[in-house]
Order: sequence, then structure tokens, then C-alpha cells
Amino acid sequence: MTVVEIAPGAGWYMEILAPLLATRGQYIAAGFPRDTTVDFQKDLNAKIDAWLAKYPAAGAKAKIVSFSPTTEIAPADSVDMVLTFRNIHNWMPNEKEAFKTFFKALKPGGILGVVEHRADPKSKMDPKAKNGYVHEKHVIKIAKSVGFKLEEKSEINANPRDTKNYPEGVWTLPPTLRLKDVDKEKYLTIGESDRMTLRFVKPDKKFKK
Repeated sequence: MTVVEIAPGAGWYMEILAPLLATRGQYIAAGFPRDTTVDFQKDLNAKIDAWLAKYPAAGAKAKIVSFSPTTEIAPADSVDMVLTFRNIHNWMPNEKEAFKTFFKALKPGGILGVVEHRADPKSKMDPKAKNGYVHEKHVIKIAKSVGFKLEEKSEINANPRDTKNYPEGVWTLPPTLRLKDVDKEKYLTIGESDRMTLRFVKPDKKFKK
């Protein structure tokens, strides 16, 4: 399979995907521009480069491209799977453009996998998702609006202890722990965020939304 990971960050999932695809597929990391002048983006790019250099068997086969919601990540109808983990809040309010980009790159029958911090369904929708949480219904609505079909969803990343109302948003929780030692044990007990896990498909033929 040809698999694109959107915004791989420091490469946690890349360390799983790149070796797996090195022998029988193609791993593409669509991240920050290589010529970025933003410090934290440069730091994440450096971490990815360091891992690719440390494991040349996987690194030599991996492909690195730049991503923005409107950037082409691969030729049209060329990718088997697009994956994104906890990134949608970063693209709002341009998330629809990102989903259009994913749809275009995927082959008919291709899969889009989404994991994202899940907002309280009773809360008001923040169009900028400043606290890092996004409504699951909103994600499904946007995906369907560009042509995707929701194939399946899972509660494997659910966390009922997550109250979703923290001083520094979702980053109050681990693994970020933005408040550092302030109420650290409390947030460690809560654990990581409650997350939606969604599997969409690009239909082979037109379908009714």
C-alpha cells in the first residue's frame, strides 16, 4: 500500500509505519515545509530526519513532502490510505480544504483514517477549536461533504475520565502536561484525551450522502 501520514509531528507513528511499508509499500510523511523558519517546526523536522538517518532501511524508502490544507500531497487517485492523528484542530477553520486534498489523493476505494480529540457533544462548536477538541459530528459532516463515506468508527481511544475543560485545553493532559507539576497527578490519573477514531472510504462510485 501507499500510505500518507498527515502531519507526523516528531514521528511516533512514522516509527511504526515506515518500517512496515519499507518492504512492501510506500510511506509518505506529509509534514512541515523543509525550508520552514518556524523554530518548533524546524525542531520536529530535525527529529524526523534523525530517525530516518538512524534506520536507513526504512528511511531510504520513505518519502517526505510538505503539507498544508490546500497542498497536493500526492498525484490524484494514487494513494491507498491517508492517516491523520490528532491534527484536525490545527487546520480549522480550513479543515474542509484538507479533506478535499485527502479525497483527491486517494484511489477510489481508498481509506481515510482519523483520530482526533473529541469535544463534548453538548458544548458549543468552536470554529477554531482553540482548546484542541473537535465535535465528532462535525468531522463526519465535513468528510461526507467532500465525498467520503463513513465506513466504521471505534471507541478504542475513548476516555470517559476526560472532562474536556482544562486551563490549557487538551494540552493540560498527558503527554504534553503543559502545566508541568501543577496538579500533575490529577491529570496523569485522567490520562490522555477522549478521542474519536473514524474510518472513511472514498467510494468507487457515486453515492448518496
